[in-house]
Amino acid sequence: MTTFKDARAFLLAHRTDYDAAVKGFCWPDPVPFNWALDWFDAELARDPESRDRIALWIVDAALDRQTKLSFAALSRRSNQVANFLRAQGLKGGDHLLLLLGNVVPLWETMLAAMKLGVIVIPATTLLTTDELKDRLERGRAKAVVAAQDQVAKFTALGADDLVRIVVGDGAAPDGWLSFAQAADAAEDFAPDAPTQADDPMLLYFTSGTTAKPKLVRHSHRSYPVGHLSTMYWLGLQPGDIHLNISSPGWAKHAWSCFFAPWNAGATIFVVNQPRFDAKALLATVGRCGVTTLCAPPTVWRLFIQEHLSDFKVSLREACGAGEPLNPEVIDQVRAAWGLTIRDGYGQTETAAIVGNSPGQAVKIGSMGRPLPGYRIEVCDIDGNPAKEGEITLALGAERPAGLMQGYQTEDGTLSGTDGLRYRTGDVVFQDEDGYLTFVGRSDDVFKSSDYRISPFELESILLEHDAVAEAAVVPSPDPIRLAIPKAYVLLTSGAERSRATALSIFEHLQARLAPFKRIRRIELVTELPKTISGKIRRVQLRRLEHDDNRTDALRGVEFREEDFPELKARPAGHE
Repeated sequence: MTTFKDARAFLLAHRTDYDAAVKGFCWPDPVPFNWALDWFDAELARDPESRDRIALWIVDAALDRQTKLSFAALSRRSNQVANFLRAQGLKGGDHLLLLLGNVVPLWETMLAAMKLGVIVIPATTLLTTDELKDRLERGRAKAVVAAQDQVAKFTALGADDLVRIVVGDGAAPDGWLSFAQAADAAEDFAPDAPTQADDPMLLYFTSGTTAKPKLVRHSHRSYPVGHLSTMYWLGLQPGDIHLNISSPGWAKHAWSCFFAPWNAGATIFVVNQPRFDAKALLATVGRCGVTTLCAPPTVWRLFIQEHLSDFKVSLREACGAGEPLNPEVIDQVRAAWGLTIRDGYGQTETAAIVGNSPGQAVKIGSMGRPLPGYRIEVCDIDGNPAKEGEITLALGAERPAGLMQGYQTEDGTLSGTDGLRYRTGDVVFQDEDGYLTFVGRSDDVFKSSDYRISPFELESILLEHDAVAEAAVVPSPDPIRLAIPKAYVLLTSGAERSRATALSIFEHLQARLAPFKRIRRIELVTELPKTISGKIRRVQLRRLEHDDNRTDALRGVEFREEDFPELKARPAGHE
């Protein structure tokens, strides 16, 4: 029988040997297993080599202070929180809404809930009152653990039977319990019953780029065990100091600020800044000896605006996630630090399933190859194998551990993983070596003059222009071509929304793109519509174009390629 400990040891032993890892890796058998009790407590918090190692290190830039907690200390403290929650009537199967920033109680509560069998609904503190109401109702929450600055949002929500626990200094408001009371609970914890592999553990609300957020349900197997692949992609080792830049409430925070580092026995390193400051963060990375770093493309783009070579870092691994990185960013980081940013891919519904893992030859622009434990099929719309198509995961006997249980419906049943394949909705191109390159979301790719257009490809080229900060490409209706590519462009600070700027961008595009996929219209805007997690809502911009709505607040100054006669004077062969 393969155990969690066996599977982890195998991946660590083959950390830089991709072929051997893929060939020999087996998921642990789906036996009763509680990661918080059977791994974190029994192994990390008791092993003489790891128990006194720093498990969580939080640097608070605003208060000029830091907090360090060992594995042993977090084990005891989470036991106290589990006993405190149990005393409030919480038991296995109950739902708890977690509404905290990067503070110690977030990690304590996550561990405590796992020990109890309580299902956690992670949420961002940016949620509005209406969004909170939706999560409480559809998530059927029995309790909430929230930061002090979130309390006011609950005033108009009703839900009088909700157990309310507040984290923060000072006395708890009326109707709320203070999280600090957990410190009075017993330090020993005994579970009520064994934890089964398929017991629900997490309930995520997706970011809702195209519709009302879905409820993604994960089990005690799918995320704790499934993130062995994330540990492998990140290249984590015992004793590493790992910084992942993401916000609580989103799946990537659980990926790389919880499960993957602690699967490896590494330190989770967090830097809280009142406002993001790339220079200060880079200085902290160097000063504190961070060894592994994962950040979204937006952060990497801000990093390279600093003089990276001036920052002396101890980084061994650098990763990017969320969307593919532009080659220019990768080149600048490599020139400054001698490190290649390794891209990876997964969803809220999965752990990391594709990646450029340590030791692999990295193809710039590709998100890598399938990670150990995942058999990926690239399929066309009819489900047939294809070079370009949707990423799918085989189900049945080959179902990977790191896949959600399913989308939870209003009546508690599951959907989305009940067929022969799980369809991710993400379109890729697969080359002869098995490397996958992101093309776009299946609902974002569109046709122009019968050519398939990937918004991501065009947006990547737009971002290479010095004046472009962000961009979103959508189809704009056209009587001849069906649709033409149009870009909504947010400019960098100091760039003017002028004809000269538009001309410069058009010239840049003309030099880089074949005529059939060239952007024919540009709208220079002051903001782009985004989900609460920061993803651009192309669907909203597509609707603006489809409805020809010129009065919306999102509209900017539009420029059309045909309005620039100087663009006609280009080298022969472009058409």
